[in-house]
Amino acid sequence: MKQLFATALAVVFAAWICPANAAQTDDGPPLWAWGFTSREDAPPVAATPAPAPDTTPHQIPGSKLSFTSAQISSRSAPADWFPEDHPAMPDIVAHGRESSDPPVYACGLCHLPNGRGRPENANLTGLTYEYIMQQLMDFKSGNRQTSDKRKTNTALMAGFAKVMTREEMETAAKYFASIPASPWLKVVESKTAPKTNPRGGVFLPMAGAQAGTEPLGNRIIETPYSAEDFEVLRNPRSGFIAYVPVGSLKKGEALVKTGNSKVTACTTCHGMDLRGLGPVPRLAGRSPSYLARQLYDMQHGNRTGLWSPLMTPVVSKLNSDDFLNAAAYLASLEP
Repeated sequence: MKQLFATALAVVFAAWICPANAAQTDDGPPLWAWGFTSREDAPPVAATPAPAPDTTPHQIPGSKLSFTSAQISSRSAPADWFPEDHPAMPDIVAHGRESSDPPVYACGLCHLPNGRGRPENANLTGLTYEYIMQQLMDFKSGNRQTSDKRKTNTALMAGFAKVMTREEMETAAKYFASIPASPWLKVVESKTAPKTNPRGGVFLPMAGAQAGTEPLGNRIIETPYSAEDFEVLRNPRSGFIAYVPVGSLKKGEALVKTGNSKVTACTTCHGMDLRGLGPVPRLAGRSPSYLARQLYDMQHGNRTGLWSPLMTPVVSKLNSDDFLNAAAYLASLEP
């Protein structure tokens, strides 16, 4: 493996020295990858009185536990519906650290106790300890930012990393690195997608009279199977479905496996099965929204951590169609 990894690095560095062409021009970040429908901020919503606290115990199939809405979304002790699905959570993952400034949210709130995450953040399963640690250090140093500043959880993550201790980082990294990857989303080629409402960086399926389908066009719509499971219950067993344009999987496969005489093939560094190689992360089965954001952020200098420069010769030659096709194909693979 060491020899293969060294060869991969040599290939990439060779391409880096003499890039064939400059970065592709575009009209800004692909909106679908950030969970937006417009480049303009949404109009302000008139303030409404806060609803009375919901003290109703909620339950989900397969779990013996029950939680109120406040417990489910608690930043310091979020609901853990299925403790049997993951190792015992260390304190930083289960509770965060409220005494810091800013307070560090429980890692399990956003990334879920099982590490699978959601489209607006990252799936941490199947990643190595070294990779997770490097990303935390990149957030801490300001080397991981977002190309669309409306994505506020990127700044939150940077704030957490700045105040986390080395021990907390190591503990969280070891925990998530111990969880193997498993299928979490389904990719479907389609000309249409369900009508959705963007909220918090995620497209939520509409219900009732607003439900229906609409043309997909040249975008990916990644949406939870159930809006209630996602938003209300934070069900860690309820995954996602990604609608991708017809033909995008074949185009993405050619780009990923061969580079299409345009870039170095992804398999060179990420492994033939695209499940990662050394400190290079797993791509197979990951959120297409997440993957497209990372490619775009690297291309535009907003992700510049230790290993990111190795991607410079690749992303500099990609356009928005390449981002979409590669993300669609990679997401469709067995993790």
